[in-house]
Amino acid sequence: MRTSRSKFVLLLGGSILLLALQVLGGVLDNRVDQYALSVNSNDGGSCNLPDSLIQEIKGYQPIVNKIISRIVSGEFAGQTWQSLADLVDTFGARPAGSDQLEKAIDYVLEHMKQDGLENVHTENATVPHWVRGYESAQLVEPFKKNLPLLGLGGTVGTPRGGIIADVIAVESFKEFEQLTPDQVKGKIVVFVPQWEGYGKTVVYRSRGASVASKKGAAASLIRSVTPFSIGSPHTGWQNYEDGVKKIPTACITVEDAEMILRKYRRGDKMTVHLEMEDRNFDPFVSRNTIAELQGTTYTDTSVVVVSGHLDSWDVGVGAMDDGGGALISWKALTYLKALGLRAKRTIRAILWTGEEEGLWGGKAYKESHQENEQKEFNFFFESDIGTFEPRGLDFTGNKDAECIFREVVKLMSLANATEFGTPADGGPDIMHWTSRGFPGASLLNKNEKYFWFHHSAGDSMAVQDPKSMDKCAAIWAAAAYVVADLSVSMPKDIVG
Repeated sequence: MRTSRSKFVLLLGGSILLLALQVLGGVLDNRVDQYALSVNSNDGGSCNLPDSLIQEIKGYQPIVNKIISRIVSGEFAGQTWQSLADLVDTFGARPAGSDQLEKAIDYVLEHMKQDGLENVHTENATVPHWVRGYESAQLVEPFKKNLPLLGLGGTVGTPRGGIIADVIAVESFKEFEQLTPDQVKGKIVVFVPQWEGYGKTVVYRSRGASVASKKGAAASLIRSVTPFSIGSPHTGWQNYEDGVKKIPTACITVEDAEMILRKYRRGDKMTVHLEMEDRNFDPFVSRNTIAELQGTTYTDTSVVVVSGHLDSWDVGVGAMDDGGGALISWKALTYLKALGLRAKRTIRAILWTGEEEGLWGGKAYKESHQENEQKEFNFFFESDIGTFEPRGLDFTGNKDAECIFREVVKLMSLANATEFGTPADGGPDIMHWTSRGFPGASLLNKNEKYFWFHHSAGDSMAVQDPKSMDKCAAIWAAAAYVVADLSVSMPKDIVG
């Protein structure tokens, strides 16, 4: 996802406005660093950290090397991948509101306790409860062809027996704007945007149904949001606009969408039979899953969070999105505990729930911890953009914190993962905090094929490599430990 920093845009949906309003609140200077850090604005923003702090960070190199070597080639090698395989093979997909997710949460809780982690518990989070039913689409004119599809999260179903309607196909919203309501009314609109990166393309999935409905469409179909396809549709959440009639909406394969667009532009009349029995139920109370490796000096304040989300879509098994991120966050604590490494600050693993439907786990956690959040939280990590071969770490925060974190990333040389990027990508749930000035980081990894499998049946253990997961877990554990053990807290400028 290096070409787009926008999974957050998709997942937040209507929550974006809420966060934007929070950002407008007011700036509070919350620098807690005991050192006088400064940035030289005359040399391109280079860092002027005190030599004593630079040397302190460099002094962690032997510990970092120990963490990396023991996880990658020592007694913990292969355990992260195996634990993930055990989880997904036991419970399969874990959509919000499902028994599979809640049973998986119980399973993780029990195994966290077996690992000797502390303060293992859950905290409630209310999530949407949408269930996929029978789904079918068939091109019936000018010839018969089954159209593999996946209803988009939150979609309504069709009337019993489905919808049989003629098709309109467009490449863009701009092209659709040229059509009159009389041309669209009662039709099935197929949006076939070119892949321009996730951020630009995903708006057709999130907004397509309402855009089509405003002109009287009976349903909308969207080209799957992926750069590559072997006949597989990709799902994802969509957002109905308030005050606009809800119509059924689904993603179809790249191949079928492009075929329909070609035929439509030739002037061919096409008719599709669409049947969907998807349903929305009352909101469901799920749980965030939490464990700690408590600090030696700061037990209730200055917490370093490592996180990923435990829920997944109902297709595939969520091994990549985001089983890998959840497992490296959980196992980072397990390995540090086993190595006898306990930082000054508490390291807290949070496995979010309801992320796929709009970051509901993060939202609930923020609301329940907001009273003392400035004292409670020192730094946030989240991995939600793959756990492939690591390259380094991304960062979001003020310049003072960035200067410190750049030095921390340099310590990851044994894993060949010293690349630094900013702003952070792949940290959607923690953006409830990082968007307001808390410092945070996400995993930089070689995930060029991430969107090949994203939200599809292809999200399986087959895309996960044991060695790469070991390296990801190693730098996750090492970076969290160093940040949690530093003599300084991470500087932050809190908004709202």
